[in-house]
Order: sequence, then C-alpha cells, then structure tokens
Amino acid sequence: MIKSFIQNIWKIIYKILRYSVRTLYLIRTVIINIFFIIFIMISVGVYLNLRDSSASLSKYSALILDLSGIIVDKPVTYSKFQKFSQHLLNTNRSNAKENSLFDIINILRQAKNDPHITGLILSLKNFYGSNQTSLEYIGKALREFKESGKPIYAISDYYNQSQYLLASYANKIYLTPHGFVDLRGISTSKLYYKSLLDNLKVNTHIFRVGAYKSAVEPFIQDHMSDHVRHEETKLVNRLWDQYLKIISINRNTTTQAIFPGINNILNELHQMQGDTAAYALKNKWIDEIASHFVIENTMKEIFGSNKQGTSFNAISMYDYNLIAPTKQDNQIAIICINGPIVDGPDIPGSIGGDTIAHKIRSARFDPKIKAIVLRVNSPGGSVNASELIRLELIAVRDSGKPVVVSMGGIAASGGYWISTPANVIIASNSTITGSIGIFGIINTFEKSLDTIGIHSDGVNTSPISNISITTPLPTEYINMMQLYVNTSYHYFINTVAESRCKTAEDIHKIAQGHVWLGYDAIKNGLIDNIGDLDDAINKAIELAHLKEYQLNWYENKINWIDVLMQQANKVIHNIIVNLLNHYVSLINVNNNIKINNSNILQFSWNDPKHCYALDLDYSEQL
Repeated sequence: MIKSFIQNIWKIIYKILRYSVRTLYLIRTVIINIFFIIFIMISVGVYLNLRDSSASLSKYSALILDLSGIIVDKPVTYSKFQKFSQHLLNTNRSNAKENSLFDIINILRQAKNDPHITGLILSLKNFYGSNQTSLEYIGKALREFKESGKPIYAISDYYNQSQYLLASYANKIYLTPHGFVDLRGISTSKLYYKSLLDNLKVNTHIFRVGAYKSAVEPFIQDHMSDHVRHEETKLVNRLWDQYLKIISINRNTTTQAIFPGINNILNELHQMQGDTAAYALKNKWIDEIASHFVIENTMKEIFGSNKQGTSFNAISMYDYNLIAPTKQDNQIAIICINGPIVDGPDIPGSIGGDTIAHKIRSARFDPKIKAIVLRVNSPGGSVNASELIRLELIAVRDSGKPVVVSMGGIAASGGYWISTPANVIIASNSTITGSIGIFGIINTFEKSLDTIGIHSDGVNTSPISNISITTPLPTEYINMMQLYVNTSYHYFINTVAESRCKTAEDIHKIAQGHVWLGYDAIKNGLIDNIGDLDDAINKAIELAHLKEYQLNWYENKINWIDVLMQQANKVIHNIIVNLLNHYVSLINVNNNIKINNSNILQFSWNDPKHCYALDLDYSEQL
C-alpha cells in the first residue's frame, strides 16, 4: 500500500518534471525564434533603408522639412537605438513629438551644400511649435540655405504663428483657397488656486524674496498682482514686436502691414466676405493661392516627377542621413540643460543636478575636451541642484578649460544661477533670463484631515522635530524657512555680483524676480553678447585657441529597455494630456498662448531645504 503510494507520487513528480522540461524547451525555442525573426526584420529594414536612401538621392531632389510635433534642444529620450527604431518602424513621421533643434540645423546646413538637394519644401501642418529663440535659430539656417541659391517653398492649408515664422523665410509661400494665416498675438494664461486650496482647507506656506517672483502667486492669490501684470505686459509686447519685426523683414513690408490690429483685420475681412486666403494675399502674408493639385504640378516642373509619377522628387528630413563628422582629438563638449532642474538624477521632463554635474565632471577630466559650451534652456528649479552644477562649472573654469553659456528660449532663476561661472554668456534677443529671486513652498493638510475626522498628535523633543504635512508648521520652522530663503537670495545676489563684476546693490536693483529679454539683459550687464549656439561655439574655439575641433554632444545613454519603458510612459501621459487639453479647449479657444503655468503642478518639489530659484511661468511654446 505504502509502496504503491510512493510509486504514484514519483510518477506525478516525474510527469511534472518532464512537462516542465518540455515547457522550458518550448519557451527557449520560442524566444530564440523571436530573436531570430527580429534579427531578420532588422537586417531587411537596414537593407531597405540603405537602398531607399541611396535611391531617393540618386537624382536631384527637394528636401521636405515636414516637421511633426515640437522642437526642443534635446528630446527627453535621445539615443541611437531610439532613432533607429523610429526609422525602422516608420513612427517618426506621424508620431514624432520631440525634434532636436540641433539636428534640424545640421540637416539644413548639410542639405545646403548637398548637390543632390536643389531646394527646400516647408511642410509644417503637423508642426506644433517651439519657443521664439529656437525658431529664430532655425530661421538663420533657412536664410543660409536660401542665400546658397537654392529656393525655399512653404506649402500649407493654414499657418499658425510658429509655422508662419518659419514660412516667412521662404522664397514663395503657398496657401490653399480656404486656408488662413492665424496671427493673433502673444498672451499669458495662468490658473490661480487660492480659493480651491481654501475650500480644500490646505495651508500653503510661502517664503519668498523678490516682489516680482510670480511663480508662487497662483497659490496665494486668485488673480495676477498689478506689478506682475505690468512686467508680463511689457514682456509679451516686446516678444510680439520682435516677432513682427522678423516677419516684416522677411516679407519686405512693415510691421503695421503684417498686423494692423484686430479691428482693422476684422473690418477688411468683412469687406472681403471673410475670405481669409484673399486677405492673406492682399496683405503680403503669402505669395500665391493655389490648390494642392496646382502646387503639386508646379513642384513637378521644378524638381521633376518621381518614378511612380505620383509626386515630385523629394526626400523627408526624417529620411535624410546626416554625415558623421571626422574624428578630432580637440573636442568641445556640448552639455544641454533642457527643462526644470531637480535635485538628484534626471527624471522624465526634468534635469537632475547630479546627472549634469557628472557630465561636467567627466568633461573636466577628459583630456580631449578643451572647452565646454553649456546650452541652457531652463526656468531653473532646486537651489541645491543649481549650486551643485555651478560648483562643477567653476572647477572646469579653474582647470583652464573655458566655459561658454549659450542661452536658449529661457535661462531664468536657477537657469541663470548655473550660468554665472561662464567665461562668456551669450543669449538671443528673445531669450527670457534674469528672474533672480528665491522662494520656498510647503503645503500642509491638517485642516483637510480634521474635516474628515483624522487627527494627528504626538510628542517631540523640540518644536521642529516633527515637520509633517499632517501637522501645522511651527512658528520656529516658519522663521527658519524664511531665513533659508533670505540667505539663498543674498547668496544668489552676491554670486551674480561677483561673476558680473558688479556690486550686490547693483544686482539687487535688477533682481527681485525681474524677468528680462536678451537685449535688456545685455544693457543690465547680465549677459555678454547677443547671439546663438554658433556664436557660443566660436567663442569657445577662440578662448581655447583651437584651429581644428569636433563637437562632442554629451547625451544620456539610454538602453532599449529604458526607451520602451519611457515610450510606454509617454503613451499614458499623452492620453492624460489629450484629455486635459480637450477639456481646456472647451473653455479656451486661443491656440497662440505663449505663457502658461500648468507645469508648476508637475514640477518635482524635492529641494532638501524647500528653496527654489524657479520661473516656470515662461516655459511654453509660441
């Protein structure tokens, strides 16, 4: 009986082991086959890609700048694997949400000298926008392309303000019969939460220095303060003037003709029975009204028909291959700070102080690196993280390697803090900078919890030993926080004063959270020159005494698993954002908003002292 029972048990164990081995073998076989199939697909994709690329440029073609998504200095996820996978899976054309500004510049400059490229088509329908500084930089490359003798044509059913700024550089702008050019101006849009927080019984403790530090206003007010309104009115008017000036120069007309005022536009549109395309043509916004069929035939006459005869000879910017530069021992490191600065490592959507400090340190110890160009496109953030980056840059400068800062669309608060060690600071006229001020913010929820019957109690050895979101902030800690903020502000002021060879009093007069555009910043001594990344690189070459050099872009190394995870996160994030945008669109029809403070709720408030040099108000697209 016992023997039979034992035999049955062994039979069961044997069957389990046998089927387990078979299952493992099956799994192994499936995995090997999957990897083999992937390898075959990649090989075929590479072959077809190389064949198509070479075939596409086997005769003269137009380069199509068919931008999709937005333009940033560096995409959040940027790796060779990601670029290859996007190209292989053909996801870049319709799903690309972030385009590298510097890739676009390099594509335009290579195409300018490429004998196979005979012209440029601006197809911007799926381009959402970028900051004005980035658009002006692309405009510079477009002007260079046009001056090489190769024509540029802009083709679209409509142009928003970002699209039209780029289109204005074209030799000829086409618009379809029912199209329009959507020029409205620049505005600010902010949400204020004081009443909401009061209704939720949330205690918001604000500590700040600088009357113009507007980042905290949404938490303590239900509307914009008068002095901030005055500052922002001046800022948007100057940005709009700069925008109209560029358009009028490109279109060989006046700013008044480009935008005579909304009432004049409405009156003239009434007289023309609302024909927006005819209005655009009459006022020299465009050059010709034509259907897609007519435009297509015109482009065929200029560039020739493709093999199928369905379109003209052309290649997308996403299919156009950049030639790798020749290796050089003398290198200039390009380190991009693109986004809010947080304490610790990088997190999605933000730049980690530890990550940037590590890059700077690596560049300092690399004997091939002769200079650093720090590209700053950041509204600032954590004081602790900003100071960590600043100290690393000082170490680079003291080691004898020059540091040049190139400011992008925004380099304010902490973005300016980290710029102070530079030998030279360069910004564009449209760069938003300054905002020298500090604030702290702590929310506590003791009243909210009391309302639903949850109470906190305990004992402590000192009034500040138990700082928690569930208990009121002790007076002693409130005084300590204000001391932290005051000390950080004075440190900020003195740091700027020392770096700019001014007195603390001089800096205090232009600080207190004041925001300045580039041409005001240079008048106030906050920057050295007006220019772009090209000028910053040239200055680094000059300071490092280089005759030959290579740019070394310090990019985050991301493996394929990271890319897949981040893409999954993006899908979820995009779903949420699209839902929010749909809701917001029901109450706000203005799609030309320049400034928005929605990012303030997404920022990672992780500074160890709760002190921030941050100005998220000015981080949106044109």
